[in-house]
Amino acid sequence: MNGTIHSIFVTDTTGATPASVHSIRAVPGKGLEGDRYYHKAGHWSHNGNLPRDVTLVDIETLERVEKEYDIVIEPGEHRRNIETKGVDLSQLIGREFRIGYIALQGIRVCEPCAHLVDLTGKQPLLKGLVHSGLVAEILTDGVMNVGDQIQK
Repeated sequence: MNGTIHSIFVTDTTGATPASVHSIRAVPGKGLEGDRYYHKAGHWSHNGNLPRDVTLVDIETLERVEKEYDIVIEPGEHRRNIETKGVDLSQLIGREFRIGYIALQGIRVCEPCAHLVDLTGKQPLLKGLVHSGLVAEILTDGVMNVGDQIQK
C-alpha cells in the first residue's frame, strides 16, 4: 500500500480555514509546526489525553462526498491537516506507518463533528465524512512535503 500526500493544511487560529502549505515540520507530541493544535489552541486541544498530533482525510472520500451530497468542499474546509491520495486510511488505525521519513502511529477514526458544521454551514459533512479520516500521533521529527509517499 503506497499512497501520497495530496495537500497539507494548517492554521494557527481556531475557527479559521486552514491554508495550504507545500511542506511542514512534524514534531512528536506537538503536531505540525505552526498549526493550532501545535500551540494547543485548537477546538479539541483540551479534550482528554488522546494524541491529536495530525489529522488525515483521503481525497477520494472528499470527492465522493461532493458528488453524493452535491456540495463543494473548498480547500482546507474539511479542517484536516493532510489530504492523502491512494491509501485506505482505515487500514492504518492501530498501525505504525511512514510519511516520507517520518514515523506515525494511527490512533483512531477522525469523525466529523458539529463544530465542523458550525464553521462551514454544510450539514452533509456530518453524514458524508462519518467513519472516515484518521487521527495520528507523530513518532519522529522531520519535514513532510506534498507528494511524499505513505507506507505501512
